[in-house]
Amino acid sequence: MTKVLLINGSPNEKGCTYTALKEVAASLEKEGVETELLYLGREPMAGCIACAACSSSGRCVFDDRVNELLGRLEEFQGIVLGSPVYYAGPAGQLCAFLDRLFYASRGRMAGKLGAAVVSCRRGGASAAFDRLNKYFGISHMHTVGSQYWNQVHGFSPEDVRKDEEGLQTMRSLGQNMAWLLRNMEAGRAEGIPAPEYEARISTHFIMG
Repeated sequence: MTKVLLINGSPNEKGCTYTALKEVAASLEKEGVETELLYLGREPMAGCIACAACSSSGRCVFDDRVNELLGRLEEFQGIVLGSPVYYAGPAGQLCAFLDRLFYASRGRMAGKLGAAVVSCRRGGASAAFDRLNKYFGISHMHTVGSQYWNQVHGFSPEDVRKDEEGLQTMRSLGQNMAWLLRNMEAGRAEGIPAPEYEARISTHFIMG
């Protein structure tokens, strides 16, 4: 069965971000897509130390939730990242997790669908949303949109439940992701292959 992972990057397990992600999950499940919600918790999350050990081992030197998910990536055809907005950016814990996860995945994110969901009291949502979408654009993933940027507003889950447009945006996001997943399944059934990419070229801006 097609499955989507929703990652709750908020330190509050059942807060505003959770409320938004649950709306997306309900919409996906209504369309026949299985979902799983991963809560990162409140424990400190190590950031990437640029040791490059994962390039040979396929695992991060910090043996935590990152390695757990690396071992399960093939289960998920879509990933939804959820975060509160702090200083116009995503939660630092979530960014530390994603930096290590995406780098250590070594190309295994390619072909998956990705979407970001952010929750803010008032402002900074579009900047945080942009930051999260960068993970998809550098990984050969396909970013899923909705009727508006994927954001909800409120100081509490009760506030978010009153954000009718925000919740509708979450539901539309789930519908779009489910539709695209069905199309991808149909393509595979017809024998349409995934892209075969060129060997990666890495350059810098100082050319001699």
